Amino acid sequence: MNKQGFLAVLRQQLQGLPESDIEKSLEYYSESIDDRMEEGMTEEEAVADMEPPAEIARQIFMDMPLPKVVKAKARPSRPLRAGEIVLLVVGSPIWAPLALAAILVFLAIYITIWALVVTFYAVDLSFAATSLFCLAQAGISLFTRGPIQMAYFGGSALFLFGAAVLLFFAFNALSARLIQLSRNFMQWAKSHFVRKEEIV
Repeated sequence: MNKQGFLAVLRQQLQGLPESDIEKSLEYYSESIDDRMEEGMTEEEAVADMEPPAEIARQIFMDMPLPKVVKAKARPSRPLRAGEIVLLVVGSPIWAPLALAAILVFLAIYITIWALVVTFYAVDLSFAATSLFCLAQAGISLFTRGPIQMAYFGGSALFLFGAAVLLFFAFNALSARLIQLSRNFMQWAKSHFVRKEEIV
């Protein structure tokens, strides 16, 4: 396959994307082929050294934000026929609620993952803030309530501050795993729109 043929196949695989995005990708891969040719490869060798257009297109789609992928994949590659439009309208009482339910479930899961991350740090912040409050109370107790109350609040402040420090490291580790889980979840969702068998 020569360079023009490679770029033509890649353009076909990227159908549905905005023309500016397609042109940007084609320009990048055209330059990649040119760079290989400058290193001494023939045009056919340079093209053969590239990944297949289908795999390149798949990676481009997987690197995009999910809404953009959905929009690109939902856009028909040709005008709809009258029969297809009728089927879409007649079937809308079935597929529209199912599509809406799927979107809402996806959003609920994604928001829940990030809500957990925010909750972890809110809990840690509350421990740290309470330790400062107890420390202030210990200082006040020294002059108003006596040494027993001061020792109680001072000990509480130390305990809460220590807990806040330990929880900070624990929550950091948990949050890193949750963030990775959210990325994996997003990639999983994209993979349902960008299947290998769809790109030929």
